[in-house]
Amino acid sequence: MLVYPKLNPVAINFGIFKVYWYGIMYLMAFLFFVYAGKWRLKKYGHSFLTKKLIDDFMFYGALGVIVGGRLGYCFFYEPIKYLTHPLDILKTWTGGMSFHGGMLGVFIAIYFFAKSKKHGFFELSDFVAPLIPMGLFFGRIGNFINGELIGRVTTINLPWAMIYPQSGSMLPRHPSEIYEALGEGLLLLLLLWIYASKPRKVGQVSGFFLIAYGMIRFCLEYFREPDYFLRDVVEKTGLSMGQWYCVPMMVAGGIIFYLATKNKFFTKLDKSK
Repeated sequence: MLVYPKLNPVAINFGIFKVYWYGIMYLMAFLFFVYAGKWRLKKYGHSFLTKKLIDDFMFYGALGVIVGGRLGYCFFYEPIKYLTHPLDILKTWTGGMSFHGGMLGVFIAIYFFAKSKKHGFFELSDFVAPLIPMGLFFGRIGNFINGELIGRVTTINLPWAMIYPQSGSMLPRHPSEIYEALGEGLLLLLLLWIYASKPRKVGQVSGFFLIAYGMIRFCLEYFREPDYFLRDVVEKTGLSMGQWYCVPMMVAGGIIFYLATKNKFFTKLDKSK
């Protein structure tokens, strides 16, 4: 078995000024978005995006990820706590970010940015979708460095089982952060990159992203230890809160993909704006 190496979450320490690895992972994700986005723009082109507009959208997208991710965690996972103590929402250094909240934040950012350029939501979301998984990869690596989101207990016969001393036990566990980095990050990146490399109808790439991410995350949740304050959800329903949030995501993705495939609904919708 492996033992979790106690890693220092602080990458750079200048006394009162500290730079955390988790923050660096966010920076890496944003840089990948910009440079990979410009590469895709050069190779495949786009209906209205330019290199400068990709730089401009980065501000909208980063704001959506950070604000949406934080609010999503607060109100999707611990609403009573944060409604009772709303100022704690600002205490981002205590941890707590939600992908589903960040995703909604990015959707809002896409809507307003596309609208400001007088173009359709799905024209932009189809371009953005293949650039998201690498950000998830960096985020999960940040989770691993922080020693958080640990996996469920497994058998000692699993060659890569890992002991997390911070869990309060010496039981072998799945290294779920690594699973998620590989699944939500690299696997999803590969699937989307291949799918989006060919011409698709407006909305298809966005729908495919929602379906693929939802399925991968749903499966990986079986290896991840639920947060202590959400264990009753698993006990009562058999599914984690993350899995429940993936269900409407996959349904929405299926509907979007179907409409985009069958009748070019989103092409007409975008052109009507």
